[in-house]
Amino acid sequence: MKKLYFIFNPQAGKAVIGDSLCDIFDMFTKADYEVTAHPTQEKRDAVNASTYACENGFDLIVCAGGDGTLSECIEGIMNASNHIPIGYIPAGSTNDFSKGLGIPKGITNAVQWIIDGSPTPCDVGRFNDGFFTYIVAFGAFTNVTYETSQQIKNLFGHAAYIFSSMFQLTSIKANRMRIEYDENIIEDDFIYGMVTNSSSVAGLLSLSDFLLDDGLFEVTIIKKPANVMQLQQILHSLLNITQDLDKDYIKCFRTSHIKFTSLSDTPITWTLDGEYGGSNQVNIISNDNKAVSFIIGPHDNCNFTE
Repeated sequence: MKKLYFIFNPQAGKAVIGDSLCDIFDMFTKADYEVTAHPTQEKRDAVNASTYACENGFDLIVCAGGDGTLSECIEGIMNASNHIPIGYIPAGSTNDFSKGLGIPKGITNAVQWIIDGSPTPCDVGRFNDGFFTYIVAFGAFTNVTYETSQQIKNLFGHAAYIFSSMFQLTSIKANRMRIEYDENIIEDDFIYGMVTNSSSVAGLLSLSDFLLDDGLFEVTIIKKPANVMQLQQILHSLLNITQDLDKDYIKCFRTSHIKFTSLSDTPITWTLDGEYGGSNQVNIISNDNKAVSFIIGPHDNCNFTE
């Protein structure tokens, strides 16, 4: 019998995971798993719980919650000497990373997908001394994800992020930065930047032609517009996936290693997988290629390399 460590956030999303616990345990038990359950108690509890699972003879971690809970589990695995596979049951407000993995909607569907799946290596990001699963970002709107309360997220879902962002349109500030990647150096004023490994960001911006295991991140940086009209054009370009991006202000590229340096006295504040990521003058982001294995179902539609 295989040993499964089930880490779940009882407050994630609309707290629907609590209504499905009996079904989850029954399905995994019938699939010949011995299940040990751990409800998270506080912020970063999932980090310690996943490290414990890796170092105490468990065969699989299953994380049920939002992207923030998953990010903590990945950090815990990366902190351990033994990396065991992880399965994900998305139960948060946005669940961006699950879209890239191709996880089907519905809790019991996700459970069956894990049971029928197999481990597939996936990239993990390093952000300074920490880790992230699918995005680190700075600038406009990045504080919305971690400043919007869980109760509001549960009630309004994606709309909570949209409405919170709208109120910040008139207060966007630019950051003077030096960005270094590969053999390139860019210096300019930027209002936003993100380094991602996901097909969707905040349920709004959709990215195509990306791979979860190619050792590369997708980078998007947005220069400071001259006026509000140009800002509106940039936002329209980002949200309208049927047209090309505004290349005068938006630059996209791929890299495995990138360095962001603030050229002002103010350090840059970052968000990391939807949570507060700290403020630093210099930030280094790198890709740990195929560092963690996710359980991927047999009929996934995600873009992994052959």
